Amino acid sequence: MKRNDSRYRIVFMGTPDFAVPALTRLITGPDEVVAVVTQPDRPRGRGRRLVPSSVKAVATRYGLEVLQPKKVSEEQAVKKLSDLSPDLFVVCAFGQILPQKVLDIPRIMPINIHGSLLPKYRGAAPIQWAILNGETETGITIMRMDAGMDTGPMLLRRPMPIGKDTTFGELSSKMAELGADALMEALDLLEKGRLREEEQPAEGVTYAPPIKKEQLMIDWNQSAWEIHCQLRAFDPKPGAWSTVNGQRVRFFEPHMEEGDSKAKPGTLIKAGPKRLVVACGRGLLGIGQIQWPGKKRLSVEAFLRGKGLEEGTILG
Repeated sequence: MKRNDSRYRIVFMGTPDFAVPALTRLITGPDEVVAVVTQPDRPRGRGRRLVPSSVKAVATRYGLEVLQPKKVSEEQAVKKLSDLSPDLFVVCAFGQILPQKVLDIPRIMPINIHGSLLPKYRGAAPIQWAILNGETETGITIMRMDAGMDTGPMLLRRPMPIGKDTTFGELSSKMAELGADALMEALDLLEKGRLREEEQPAEGVTYAPPIKKEQLMIDWNQSAWEIHCQLRAFDPKPGAWSTVNGQRVRFFEPHMEEGDSKAKPGTLIKAGPKRLVVACGRGLLGIGQIQWPGKKRLSVEAFLRGKGLEEGTILG
């Protein structure tokens, strides 16, 4: 569908770092970003100072109008969005559900950048769940939004491999760039009249609900591979943890170790020089980085120089 002035009027909706590459590409591309909608500033840190979202920081730097409704369904927010007369909504990790009255506003369609190959991993945390479940591939789906939870027709799908040691932070950064590329490709196809919708298949649907706090706790009775995936899925934040001598300690940089042990799961088999080795329900897991409460994340080698951990210590 050709634009009269060869530009689309776009309202962008997003909040975290994951949405920044797509917004930046839109701002510097041939389309017009008429406003940016993001979550309200949140209190953070010890002083509980209000901090803007990553998307707001970028939008402000480029002088764009920023809207931060508590709920995008509020009458005032709906009116404002309607008054902007957008051709498209582009939504990427916004953090709010868009009701039908909002989805109906753009002249052409609302588009979503989703971090999985739909219909797998519909929901709020698709990248983390893909790593948690030991997947070897994920990707980006550009979809036309409807009122369901990531149920709308697919416009474009682009795969991405997941390395066996890839962390959430690493994968999220790569997928954010892939999402920006896929979005611009979809917009080019739209302008040329070649963008096609494909309904999602009924088979293969899985969900990726928000991560719960209890999922961060390491259960050493699980296999070494399952814990390996858990540590990667929550790296860099919020970090998977286990208690060590009564203190909650976060663990990072897992390594699959050869062999097995008859020791009780959670037993520290080896401490140093460069990693901890822990007995699991099946197999051994090496750990390369550790974060003690209130301290910086350190390599095990650096940590052990300042504080010892005895072999035979039971974690958890």
